[in-house]
Amino acid sequence: MKKHVKTIVLGALTLMGLIGVFWSQFSQTPSEATFPESHVSGEIPVKGMVTMVDLGANQCIPCKMMVPVMEKVEKKYKGKAAIVFIDVWKDKEPAKRFGIRAIPTQIFFDKEGKEVYRHTGFMGEAEIDRIFKKMGLS
Repeated sequence: MKKHVKTIVLGALTLMGLIGVFWSQFSQTPSEATFPESHVSGEIPVKGMVTMVDLGANQCIPCKMMVPVMEKVEKKYKGKAAIVFIDVWKDKEPAKRFGIRAIPTQIFFDKEGKEVYRHTGFMGEAEIDRIFKKMGLS
């Protein structure tokens, strides 16, 4: 009986430690864990340029998980595609405009401004690369 209690207590402590590590990863202050607002001024999608719009919120956990991915993608496709982040908790209009029901949502537009792909939830770099490749970017 004592052996089982010890196992349960050790398991609970291990689980609490893992939760603490996970929480520290995603509970940073907003200035540490936010993707900068759009570097693109003007209309979205950007005229004449492939555009990826990530609609989320700086305080949403899956959205925070997107921050490093978006930063890498922005660097990788600089000059080839416009990468835009919109915090829909701060500005609700884009959520209405794009028909957002859940965040994060990523929308890809071709050079003519036509929506070609939409995804809801966390989206990894490899999947973003795959979509851009289908759109003719390398």
